[in-house]
Amino acid sequence: MTYGYARNASAVYQDNSARGSVEGADRHQLTSMLFDGAIDRINQARGAIRRGDVPAKGLYFGKALAIINELRGSLDHKTGAELAGRLDALYDYVTRRLLHAQLNDDERAIDEAIDLLTPVRDAWRQIRDTFLASQGGASTAAA
Repeated sequence: MTYGYARNASAVYQDNSARGSVEGADRHQLTSMLFDGAIDRINQARGAIRRGDVPAKGLYFGKALAIINELRGSLDHKTGAELAGRLDALYDYVTRRLLHAQLNDDERAIDEAIDLLTPVRDAWRQIRDTFLASQGGASTAAA
């Protein structure tokens, strides 16, 4: 097996694995996956900055910003107006910090963005665990 084939096979496996995870996920898991993806892409952008890889930096910042935009677009301003407004403002601020980080190779801005997203991601996971426990699905909460 050649290296190129192995790399392509690995990419296909990862794509199918991710697709299977998404297809079987509930809305709590999907949101958690978005947070994980955003934080992962932000860290990948940091790595690209450290390597001096400008194209990869742009790619990863672009992906992180797209994920944050998706999170922002999923907010329900009718049902939970106050919370949605606060999260909207947070996502807006994180977006601006990431744009600053991208333009200025500012790792402190990256750290700030991750520090702001991580507690929201962790709270979302906890909400899911609490929801499942209330539904009698506590045994699947760790899944």
